[in-house]
Amino acid sequence: MDFGLVLQTDPPARLLVDRMKRAEAVGFSHGWTFDSVVLWQEPFVVYSRILAETRTLTVGPMVTNPSTRSWEVTASLFATLNDMYGNRTVCGIGRGDSAMRVAGRKPATLARLGQAMHAIKELAEGREAEVDGTAMRLPWVRDGALPVWMGAYGPKALELTGRQADGFILQLADPYLTEWMVKSVRTAAEQAGRDPASITICVAAPAYVTDGSPEQLAHAREQCRWFGGMVGNHVADLVARYGEHSGLVPEALTDYIKARQGYDYSHHGRADNPDTAFVPDGIVDRFCLLGPLSAHRDRLEQLRDLGVDQFAVYAMHDAVEEVIDAYGSGIVPEFSGA
Repeated sequence: MDFGLVLQTDPPARLLVDRMKRAEAVGFSHGWTFDSVVLWQEPFVVYSRILAETRTLTVGPMVTNPSTRSWEVTASLFATLNDMYGNRTVCGIGRGDSAMRVAGRKPATLARLGQAMHAIKELAEGREAEVDGTAMRLPWVRDGALPVWMGAYGPKALELTGRQADGFILQLADPYLTEWMVKSVRTAAEQAGRDPASITICVAAPAYVTDGSPEQLAHAREQCRWFGGMVGNHVADLVARYGEHSGLVPEALTDYIKARQGYDYSHHGRADNPDTAFVPDGIVDRFCLLGPLSAHRDRLEQLRDLGVDQFAVYAMHDAVEEVIDAYGSGIVPEFSGA
C-alpha cells in the first residue's frame, strides 16, 4: 500500500513544499492538493517547486475538474511538469465542487467529465484529441504518461470510473462503503472489457493520531469533523438526483445528512467549519482514521484487504507534521510493499 499526503495550497507555499518534502523523506509516495483557485493558491505553480525539491514524489490535484481550465491547458500543465521532472504527475479529477460553486457555476456533467478525461490524457501523452469540436495535439510531448484517477460516489460516476479511469479516488475511509464502491467500479470495468485489477484504488480521508485518551479522541473528532461536511455536499447531490431511499446509494452514506442546513464554501475543508455541526461523532469515526496508531493499522488492514492501493492522508488540522512523522515511523514501513 502506498501513502499520499493531501494539503490545501494555503500561503505561504514554502510551508506546503516543506511538508511535502517531509512526507517524501519518511516514505510517502504521493503529494496531493486541493484545486480551487478562488479559495486557495494555484496548485500547478506550487507543484513545480515541490517536484524541483523532491526526487520521487508524484504530485497532482485531489481533485481538478473539466471547467476551471480548458482541457488543452490542463493537459499542457501536466505534460510540461512531466517533461521537466520525469512523469511524476497524476491527474485526480471530478465534476467540480468548491472550485465551481464558489465561482457561481455548476459542476460539470458526467458526460463532459468523461470527454475531458479522455482529452486531457490523450493530449498529455502526446496523442491527438478533440476539444470542443477541434482536433489538436501537443507536438512537443515525448514519452508522456499521465494516469487519470476519478473521484466518485454515485452509481453513474462509479460506472464511468470503472469504464474509463486509470484510478478511483474515494474520499472516505469507511470499510463498508469502500467495499460497496470498489465493487461497483470493478464491475463496471469488467463490463467494459477492462481488467478490474488495473484500476488503482485510492482512499483519502483525514488521519489524526492520539495517545488513546478520551480527551484527545474528542479533540481529534473536532479537528476532522469538517470532512463529514465536505462529503455531505456530494451526498446531498446524490439524494437530490436519486432520492433518499432509491436503493442506488447506500443509506449508510445518506442517513447522516438529514440535519444538514447548507454550506458556506469560505470554510471549505477547514477544522473550524461552522457548517459541520450536523456531522455526528459516529460518522467522523467511520469516515476518518482517529486514535492511537494501532487503530490506524487495524483500519488500514481492512482497507488493504478490500483492494485499496493507496491511503491518502488529509492533513487539514492542527497536527500536520505530527501525523506525517507518526505515519513515517509507525505505518508506512509496515504497509509499503504489502
